[in-house]
Amino acid sequence: MRRTTVTALVVALIAGLVGVALMPRAPRLGTQTSGDRDLAAAARSAAPDPSGHRGLAVALVENGRIRTAGLGDRDPAGRPVEPGTPFEIGSVTKALTGMLLADQVAAGVVHPDDTLGATWPTTTGPARDATLADLASHRAGLPRVALGSPLAWARVLWSNVSGGNPYAGQDVDTIRSATERVSTDDDERGEVHYSNFGPSVLGHALAAKAGLAYPELLHDRLLRPLGMTATSVATRDDDLPVERAHGSRAAGRPLDPWTGAGYAPAGTGAWSTAEDLARLAAATLAGTAPGADAATARFREDGDTRIGYGWFTTRHGDREVVWHNGATSGFRSYVGFERATGRAVVVLGNTDKGVEPIGLRLLGVPQEEAEAAAPVAAVWIGIGLAVAFTFLGGLSLLGTARRRELDRVTLLAATVWGVAYLALGHRMGDWSVVPAWLWPVGACLSAVGIARAAARWRALPTVDAKVPWRRVLSVVSSLVAAALAVAAVVA
Repeated sequence: MRRTTVTALVVALIAGLVGVALMPRAPRLGTQTSGDRDLAAAARSAAPDPSGHRGLAVALVENGRIRTAGLGDRDPAGRPVEPGTPFEIGSVTKALTGMLLADQVAAGVVHPDDTLGATWPTTTGPARDATLADLASHRAGLPRVALGSPLAWARVLWSNVSGGNPYAGQDVDTIRSATERVSTDDDERGEVHYSNFGPSVLGHALAAKAGLAYPELLHDRLLRPLGMTATSVATRDDDLPVERAHGSRAAGRPLDPWTGAGYAPAGTGAWSTAEDLARLAAATLAGTAPGADAATARFREDGDTRIGYGWFTTRHGDREVVWHNGATSGFRSYVGFERATGRAVVVLGNTDKGVEPIGLRLLGVPQEEAEAAAPVAAVWIGIGLAVAFTFLGGLSLLGTARRRELDRVTLLAATVWGVAYLALGHRMGDWSVVPAWLWPVGACLSAVGIARAAARWRALPTVDAKVPWRRVLSVVSSLVAAALAVAAVVA
């Protein structure tokens, strides 16, 4: 017993030292600055906790004047962010799609009450009865996404683990054919329920009506008139901007950019710069942008928030801000403006740490209210993944190693998962929020479990089961799953 205890302590010490050397290190907002120095300083003050950010591009519109700045690093190599560095903007694109609707309404091409089926006749199913206005305002009762086949859902789940592109292979035909299968929720119809599918259908319907692809319609009707030359939609990897920022988790893990035509009107593959989005915000604020009427609040979401065509309007105390944010797997974005003050702001970040509080602080919203506006669900998920995965494997292994009835194949599977869970916690947890020293503690726990398993190994039978092949098959399946999980997070 004494020898086992001493061995466990030595193993735990070694594992702790190795864990400290390998523990996750969240990126921090770099010291590099470009563009307007005063704006950069204001943005740093609005982001008091630099952990989890790597780089930011910001723009501020005041009295019709646009100021821009870059902060930190655009990629792990340390190249600086500049005001013209392209970032993925994600769901900010939904506001652009709403502006396309308002523009086409003003041009007399469509009417807000036109149905999807009338605008895009090749669509079928219940979704064809949704109006264009309802699609633009998330009031059509459509699901968040409509991927169809189990294989597509499996690809999305795998991408969330591996950091890949969940929308790969989703093209315009995928969206159109999904209207055949998707069902609308009559209880939710007429109420705001956020959807990626609805704006995607809307964007492609407007494009089909014009006889163009969505990126072409967006360019012709909105980007070119506003001089947004650095804004693009990457439907293939070859379309990605050359000098773009590189996205990662707030814990530092690099993530693949999203590309694909299917969900492009909702934000897949959309890239822009602080400079370009500032032009958009300034022109929308002034009412001169094509489709600027999309920002007019038309429907109520809750007590503080209303929605127009894509754009949200939210009260923060005595301030009313029109805005949209964006979130892809490795980027965050925020565009907002306040009509009463004539100010607008753009904040782009290349990690998945939210930038909404920074934008609101730059607009003058008090810090407490600005921080309350940050989406918290993703943060809690990251915290849960960090803590659960870091300790689950070691605790499970210790519990398995203490069983009276045990065999080697079961112990082997528990040992592999003890390591796999540790790797998952390292790569998927939000270590910008969770103290990084917890990970070495989890490594110590797993190491003690492995030591305990090794001490029992010789005395155990290889397989102890009435039907040995079933036990072996179960363990082999478990080992394959663990190997895939580790391969996904390490790749």
